[in-house]
Amino acid sequence: MFSFNPLWKKLIDNNMNKTTFATNCSISKTTLAKMSKNEYIDMKSLDKICNYFNCNINEVVEHITE
Repeated sequence: MFSFNPLWKKLIDNNMNKTTFATNCSISKTTLAKMSKNEYIDMKSLDKICNYFNCNINEVVEHITE
């Protein structure tokens, strides 16, 4: 399973809400909803997020062994 908890923590650290983040990153509402449910999203969206924050993928998503 994958979790977007690192991303949510990053948003809190940057005083940013999810809607503003999605708009700034050009992420669709559908993708944002999937992320909120820890569902799979496309690599293009992950690339946008990492480029926006100038970070590595492990700062956005984490793998949790089930």
